[in-house]
Amino acid sequence: MTTPAGYLCIALHAHLPYIRHPEKYYTMEENWLYEAITETYIPLLAYFSNLIDDGIPFKITMSLSPTLCAMLDNKLLQDRYVNHIDRLIELAENEIRRTRYNRTMNRTAYAYLERFSLCKHIFEEKYERGLVAGFKKLQDAGVLEIVTCAATHGYLPNMRDNANAVRAQIEIAVQSYIDRFGQKPRGIWLPECGYYQGLENILDKCGIRYTFMESHGLLNADYPPASGVFAPVKFRDAHNVSAFARDAESSRSVWSADEGYPGDPHYREFYKDIGHDLDMRYIAPYIDPAGIRINTGIKYHRVTNKHDPAKQLYNRENALRRASVHASDFVYKREAQIKNLSASMDRPPIIVAPYDAELFGHWWYEGPEWLNFLIRKCAQKQNTFHLTTPSEYLDRHPSSHICTPAFSSWGDGGYSHIWLNETNEWMYPHLHRLEDRMVECAGEYYHTSNALETRALNQIARELLLAQSSDWAFIMKTGTTVEYATRRFKEHVASFLSLYDQLKGHNLDESFIALLESHNDIFPNIDFRIYSGST
Repeated sequence: MTTPAGYLCIALHAHLPYIRHPEKYYTMEENWLYEAITETYIPLLAYFSNLIDDGIPFKITMSLSPTLCAMLDNKLLQDRYVNHIDRLIELAENEIRRTRYNRTMNRTAYAYLERFSLCKHIFEEKYERGLVAGFKKLQDAGVLEIVTCAATHGYLPNMRDNANAVRAQIEIAVQSYIDRFGQKPRGIWLPECGYYQGLENILDKCGIRYTFMESHGLLNADYPPASGVFAPVKFRDAHNVSAFARDAESSRSVWSADEGYPGDPHYREFYKDIGHDLDMRYIAPYIDPAGIRINTGIKYHRVTNKHDPAKQLYNRENALRRASVHASDFVYKREAQIKNLSASMDRPPIIVAPYDAELFGHWWYEGPEWLNFLIRKCAQKQNTFHLTTPSEYLDRHPSSHICTPAFSSWGDGGYSHIWLNETNEWMYPHLHRLEDRMVECAGEYYHTSNALETRALNQIARELLLAQSSDWAFIMKTGTTVEYATRRFKEHVASFLSLYDQLKGHNLDESFIALLESHNDIFPNIDFRIYSGST
């Protein structure tokens, strides 16, 4: 194999908040998981497996957040996903009959039936409902590097005043990773790429060897690296930890609303779904039982020209041709970029292209196909660069530049505005008080041998972790399902305080503890003592 001029690291961040409601037979927000399984996780598993079968060499990096893994491994949610996909198969069969006089729509309906049926087969037969184990097989095969994330995707800069709370988010995530993948994670995706000075020391103590950050985190460092974002750096106060930064140019090709590939007029339109468009009497069995219209995943229209308000019908073959063209364009641009960079660097440049995994398939329907085309073209159509992972790159080219990166995040503005603003600032005084009380309890009850106290303390820790999820603040800022996010946050705070008061009053209610354990059952092996800083 020839030595490449540089490397491309594609990193997919897969995360969803922990949503599981055994007390209800239907919850609209659980659909976020089912949609992602059907449109993103199963297609990615299928294409990666096909690439291995075809002998195509490739390397991909994915973060699988602990909350997402917990949901994918949860039997109740697995059962509910099967019910979900069965209903979609039934709806697709109905759609084939309904669209029989429109050839274009009918072809699309058949394609949906084939997709849903294949998803059910892959989920139940190939992976026996264990999608996390499916991703582990890819890691064991050497093509996928799985990194962790904070335990519940808590936004770490906003809890920086309590180092034990930050450390617990990371240590619990590391232990959860070990339990699932049988080894320690080398890397971590910091939630929302949120970094503050000193965080690297906690990562180092938890055995993390690299992380990702937003571009300006490196470019605005105390000593900005000469290689910019195209080589990792070592943290000044934690030399064992390296940081990779996002390349804005490669991200723009996929993310930009104006320049990005997903805006091509031939791709499927996300915002026009039969769940909103068809007669209520027909669609009612397949939407929210309360009569709330939701996306079903069956969509017949394409993005179309921005200046044409009438959406044209979607043609799958044309869309896939465009995906192949866009994959070629991406490869061509990365070749030119790497050739230009390699002439002035002391090591092969690495272009880090991180994306939310759910972009591929859920938001951009043809995204998994684009990624499949891209990987094949990288292997067969050029020899300028190789696909790599951060671990592989560090093993070949250890970090040399030392600096302290700047406070940073991704998202609008790049400095935490999404997760601390006028819509969600009210949350943080409550969180800070809970974090302080959790540390207090961990110290006070560190040596307890009382089984009920231990259960209560472990559940208090779970309630805090779930309240810390950055998803609630994000939802409040974006204005989507705000009522749900607010309710979830308040419920976890209230549960924490109730248990805390019972603990301090020496009147623990075992039935109440059991109820919370059954509803918020994440991290079954958690040990509250982690908040003491002494474990």
